[in-house]
Amino acid sequence: MAGETRPARGKSTKVTWVGLFIALFGIVLIRDGIRLLVPTASVRTNELREALILATAALLLFLVRRWEGLPFKSIGIGTSVWWKSVLWGLVTMVLCGGAAVVLAKATGYGGGPAAEAFARLPLWLITVTVFRAGIVEELFYRGYAIERLQGLGMNRYVAAGIPLVIFAEAHYTAGWANILIAFALGLVLAAFYLWRRDLVANMLAHTLVDFVANVLPRLFS
Repeated sequence: MAGETRPARGKSTKVTWVGLFIALFGIVLIRDGIRLLVPTASVRTNELREALILATAALLLFLVRRWEGLPFKSIGIGTSVWWKSVLWGLVTMVLCGGAAVVLAKATGYGGGPAAEAFARLPLWLITVTVFRAGIVEELFYRGYAIERLQGLGMNRYVAAGIPLVIFAEAHYTAGWANILIAFALGLVLAAFYLWRRDLVANMLAHTLVDFVANVLPRLFS
C-alpha cells in the first residue's frame, strides 16, 4: 500500500525483537503465569491479569514511538478515515460472527469450564476483558506482529501466518473447538488486515464479536 511506513526490510534490531516477543507471547505468559501462581481464579486475579496485559500494551506502544521512532501508522493505526474503519469493521464483524456461529454448531462447542468461570465474573469485568481482548489482541497479533515480521524480511503471508497460529493456540484453555474457532476468526482478521491495513477496523470487529457473544446475553438475561 502506498504511503505505508515500516522498518527497513531485513533490518533486524533488538528493539523490534523485544516488541515481537511482547506481541506474540505477552498475553499467554501473563495469563498462564498468574494461573500457575494462583490456581484458583477469582475477581482479583482476573483484575490483575487485565491490568498487566493493558500495561504490556502500553509498553508496546511506547516502544513503537520512542524506541523504534516510528508513527502508529507503522502498525496500521490511522491509515484510514474513521468512517471507513467503522464500515469495514462492521463488515468484518459479520463475517467473523457468522464463521463463529457455524463452527460452534458444527463442533458442538459450548464453552466448557473456562467459559462458565468467565461468565460468573461481574459484568463490568467481563466488559473490560472484552474490550481489552478486541483492542490488545489485534494490536499484538495483527498490527505489530504482521508489520514487524514483514519488516524483518518475511513474506506477507508467512508474517500473517506465524501470529495466527500462536493466536489460535493461545485459546487452548477452552479446548480444541475454541482453538479451531479462534483460528478461523483470526484468519478472517489477518486477511482483512493484509488487504486494508486498517488496525482500527480490526479492533472494532474483534471487540463487537466478543461483545455480542459475552456481554449482550448478560444485559438481556
